[in-house]
Amino acid sequence: MDLPSAFVIGLLHPGEMGAAVGRCLTEAGYTVLWASEGRGPETAARARDAGLADAGTAAEMAERADLILSICPPHAALDTAWGVQGFAGLYVDANAISPATAREVALMVEEGGATYIDGGIIGLPPVKPGHTRLYLSGERADTVRRLFDGTPLEARVIGGGAFSASAVKMAYASWTKGSAALLLAARSLARAEGVEDALAAEWTLSQPGLADRSERAARSATTKGWRWVAEMEEIAASMAADGLPDGFHQAAAEIFRRSPRAEPDRTGPGPGSQILDQVLSAIAGEAARD
Repeated sequence: MDLPSAFVIGLLHPGEMGAAVGRCLTEAGYTVLWASEGRGPETAARARDAGLADAGTAAEMAERADLILSICPPHAALDTAWGVQGFAGLYVDANAISPATAREVALMVEEGGATYIDGGIIGLPPVKPGHTRLYLSGERADTVRRLFDGTPLEARVIGGGAFSASAVKMAYASWTKGSAALLLAARSLARAEGVEDALAAEWTLSQPGLADRSERAARSATTKGWRWVAEMEEIAASMAADGLPDGFHQAAAEIFRRSPRAEPDRTGPGPGSQILDQVLSAIAGEAARD
């Protein structure tokens, strides 16, 4: 059964990923609300471009929406849920959080009367089909899946428990972002010991592509690393909860914590070697080079 086009969706918040997901829904014919209170002009521009309607505040959104979709940095997931306390519709947390944190969010929103659906997004902001997936689990997950039928975002319902979607996201990101942090750490060690050129030459012989990948990792660390700190900590907590070593991702969190943040206008690829120098110097605890 198709969902009615009058089904109203609230989006917290239209960052780069959130705005792209919101656009998928507005182009499918749904009304999507956002809350401008406390948000800056860049967020407002993304919301406008995605066709979102301003509800003003999260509380007003909670009054008007049938479903609220939370897409925010992982450290803000609990505060975001608290901001719509009393919402009695469907609440989807699609953030990079551990199953334990997802359980806390679920308890919080369910106390207010909402139905919790667990989510996890893998891939880049959805622009065309085949590149981004939204994993969903729990009660009413299929209702959420149907919202995205025919859109660039592929929604998949998985079994295994109410918080399986968060578990998939944690396991996946433990490699993709964890390995990027390890690569940056390895290159920082080589630089600190004065053997970076030798390492790069060996990579060329035995691990072709790692040098380029380390530059891409450095660029990502400057633009997104501040968000990945909490994500690595959530992964570490997931590992520990299942009796697995958590040190890998605690260290990855520290790598991203040390990475310098890009200036707001540095949105393009930028000079890769210069950014790499800044990141490696910061990781090593040295003053960033000019």
